[in-house]
Amino acid sequence: MIEDKNPQRTSLSELGEFGLIEHLSKNLKITQESTLKGIGDDAAVLDFKDKKTVVSTDLLVEGVHFDLAYVPLKHLGYKAVMVNLSDIYAMNAKATQVTVSIAVSNRFPLEALEELYEGIALAAKIYNVDVVGGDTTSSTRGMIISVTAIGEAVEEDIVYRNGAGTNDLLVVTGDLGGAYLGLQVLEREKEVFKVNPNNQPDISMYTYIIERQLKPEARKDIPALLKELEVKPTAMIDVSDGLSSEIIHICKQSKVGCNLYEDKIPLDPQVISTSEEFELNSTTVALSGGEDYELLFTIKQEDYPKIKANPHLTVIGHMAQESEGVHLVTRANTKIPITARGWNALSEEKE
Repeated sequence: MIEDKNPQRTSLSELGEFGLIEHLSKNLKITQESTLKGIGDDAAVLDFKDKKTVVSTDLLVEGVHFDLAYVPLKHLGYKAVMVNLSDIYAMNAKATQVTVSIAVSNRFPLEALEELYEGIALAAKIYNVDVVGGDTTSSTRGMIISVTAIGEAVEEDIVYRNGAGTNDLLVVTGDLGGAYLGLQVLEREKEVFKVNPNNQPDISMYTYIIERQLKPEARKDIPALLKELEVKPTAMIDVSDGLSSEIIHICKQSKVGCNLYEDKIPLDPQVISTSEEFELNSTTVALSGGEDYELLFTIKQEDYPKIKANPHLTVIGHMAQESEGVHLVTRANTKIPITARGWNALSEEKE
């Protein structure tokens, strides 16, 4: 597929590792005051002065986390940066730098990596982070991308997963389930294409959910919004593996229980209609889907008036005593225990 898109093929061996790094990084601009030295030396030099440093790393492996049959390389570069920035925003911090390391097999020409780095550069520009380093190496098969995100925060602003209190409200940003359903549509169209390569899929009616899968946006706006509203969450996490997994993480770390209300879970109309089409339960999709990269957090009850009218935020439940456990309160008002059925890269069936 890559060969078809890139009629011009420049072998990576023509440039060598240092030539490749120089070539791919030439359009990356430094904008952060905290970046004293970016790419071009043995290490980057960062100066955060009196602030705390926040660091997170993610690994994306071809065949496990992405399929190049339908993921454009530019989108992949963009998404690789997003999934890491999301972790920084989940600490209520400001993302400032990223490092990007890639391992590729010889089936990828230079033009393919240029496309990947276009997406990386676009993400860095839109989210105002500096790409300050990384590594390139060869892979025996496929592509592997590792991104490390670095951020800064004043110590008292940092939010961990372990601060939720018994009567805190559970709040989520945006809407859920879209990324998972976007993936289902792409997987279905891939199978159709295999059977009939001349068949061009019409996916215009799925634009929103496909974009949620291929080009997610990290919630950079939320730490700033919460500061403006004078609300400091008591606990926070990003929704990368499905709502159920993330709620359980907060409950375990904070030693609390939770009641999540099914009728409060925010769903886009396209999520509801596509769930019906695939004969899936939209609540199950939101609970187990993952890759929405929204933020899930808890707040004190007295902060509710500050957030109640905000279109970006939805109260979906409340925390309880640890002994109460973690439950979904259905539309029929029955309580079902929540188990972590989110995406697991290490599960047997993913092998």
